[in-house]
Amino acid sequence: VQLQASGGGLVQAGGSLTLSCRAPGTIFANNARGWYRQAPGKQREKVAAITGGGLTSYGDSAKGRFTISRDNAKNTVDLQMNSLEPEDTGIYHCFIGSSWGRGTQVTVSS
Repeated sequence: VQLQASGGGLVQAGGSLTLSCRAPGTIFANNARGWYRQAPGKQREKVAAITGGGLTSYGDSAKGRFTISRDNAKNTVDLQMNSLEPEDTGIYHCFIGSSWGRGTQVTVSS
């Protein structure tokens, strides 16, 4: 299943973006969901994840600035990103269960 990610774009440092990811069709609701990012020249890193029970975890760079949420009825996982920094620039990929999205580009200018 190909997930549909949206919400990326260009924003100035200190700004905010909300990424959304939706799984079309029927997805088993009680699954883990989350976001990873791939920055230029760097390894892919975990940004945030949320379990079927709603427990959240964040990468060190996201703690205190990003908030992950899910809506089981809508098959979505969202990522609210505040206080964005140039170091947050990258392609953000979402996953729902074992399915992944193509990614959405986030660019933060200084």
